[in-house]
Amino acid sequence: MLYTDEMLNSMKKVELSRESRIGQVPRRMTAEEKDILLAENHPDYIKSAFTTLSVGANKGQKVPCALADLLQGKSRILGKKIDLKTIKYESDVLIIGGGGSGASAALEAYNAGCKVVMVTKLRIGDANTMMAEGGIQAADKENDSPATHYLDAFGGGHFTNKPELLKKLVYKAPEAIKWLNDMGVMFDKDENGVMATTPGGGTSRNRMHACADYSGAEIMRVLRDEVWNDNIEVVEFTSAIEILKDDYGNAAGAILLNMETGEVSIAKAKTVVICTGGAGRLHYQDFPTSNHYGATADGLVLAYRAGAVLRDADSIQYHPTGVAYPAQMRGALVTEKVRSIGAMLVNVNGEAFMNPLECRDVTASSIIRECRRGNGVKTPLGDAIWLDSPMIDMIHGEGYLEKKLPGMLRMYQKMGIDMRKEPILIYPTLHYQNGGVDVNADSMTTTVNNLYVAGEAAGGVHGRNRLMGNSLLDVIVFGRNAGQYAAARAKEIPMPKKLNFNHVKEFDKEIKAAGVEYKELSPKLLPNYNTIKTL
Repeated sequence: MLYTDEMLNSMKKVELSRESRIGQVPRRMTAEEKDILLAENHPDYIKSAFTTLSVGANKGQKVPCALADLLQGKSRILGKKIDLKTIKYESDVLIIGGGGSGASAALEAYNAGCKVVMVTKLRIGDANTMMAEGGIQAADKENDSPATHYLDAFGGGHFTNKPELLKKLVYKAPEAIKWLNDMGVMFDKDENGVMATTPGGGTSRNRMHACADYSGAEIMRVLRDEVWNDNIEVVEFTSAIEILKDDYGNAAGAILLNMETGEVSIAKAKTVVICTGGAGRLHYQDFPTSNHYGATADGLVLAYRAGAVLRDADSIQYHPTGVAYPAQMRGALVTEKVRSIGAMLVNVNGEAFMNPLECRDVTASSIIRECRRGNGVKTPLGDAIWLDSPMIDMIHGEGYLEKKLPGMLRMYQKMGIDMRKEPILIYPTLHYQNGGVDVNADSMTTTVNNLYVAGEAAGGVHGRNRLMGNSLLDVIVFGRNAGQYAAARAKEIPMPKKLNFNHVKEFDKEIKAAGVEYKELSPKLLPNYNTIKTL
């Protein structure tokens, strides 16, 4: 039986309270209430989950323990004989990563007339971009503006966003949507061809552009096809395991590892763009994750060992609504779109306990607090909260949920659950790396020349909390941005003559001088589920 008697009794309470909750949305919290809520309940405030770095550009700053083990981990090339004279791949621009930001960067660099090589440890498209569901933000309607978008995102990021990056994100957003639409992305549109937009948590306008509930997959489909159509060289199942530098300390390529054969090879380039995504598969604090299999913080490790500075590396986003039950789906993303079109968060007694469109960190913390108060639904996997999805068709009419959330509806139907008729169980899931490598407005790192970072691996755009729809926007705007600037730089400089990895040796010396013991081989590349307690 899928549900226990206790769970079925709770579901009945949700059903009985549904009509009375229609139109009775709880008020939004005050700023003071939010601060208290976060301090008492958000996982980022658990001191034991973080440690202080002993070496590197961020020495003395705190990061999650699992990330620290990798940043201060043992390089995969230490003790190995690496032939730097035999070059297997040579390009103007080397792209590391095959997701949305990597593909966008590759397309822009190629269109600028540069030779581009993209390396990715899985297949092109195996990335968090592919898994994004709810949509992409852009202020392109008459009642909206990039300035309003800026204020929403700045407040949502607790006013810690890097202003020049956020400004570029919101002002380039309409252009990004047009770029995608012109390439063939099938955005939701009305009968007149006008793009449909919906609200998101923390937004003051309806600016979410979506492709049903498979927005990321649709965007990645088009980007991948464009990369293939342009015959850009893509090296799959190949990981970058160290950045290479020239005699002046500039990024000049990478050491690569073939994931199938174990072969080590050298890629030389005038500029390097890191687009490796996030860190969800590190399972901080034993949380499940919505991230793809390769999200193991590789880009942070590569950049940090090369001398780059990290920003807000201690800030992690836990998406409020990950699947909590059944076990086969645990951690999978339940898009914020479910709440934006009417579903309420409801406790074991059938009570709506918060406004469903608060920012993500506030919503996740509210769910955690409600469960700590004893108001969660007891499942075989732990406490959870109901997301009352049948409200959607009650509000908008029969068939609306299936039209707007076809992928999610079918995902649940495979488990024997019809989310049109019964609520679904959710709990926060590890979702996004708010921080990352510190970059300038040109996407170049602040301390290593010719090394660019875009997408989730870069920090500063979102501050300490990201709004829904700004991640897909980030990978497009800053993927393109990094590709454009990396290409322009590549045209100005000669191909490096000599390559070295002296910074790796120096980092190893610093580790030993600080008395740090290696706990991990890094970059991690792939997760090891023999060590994850929750899975």
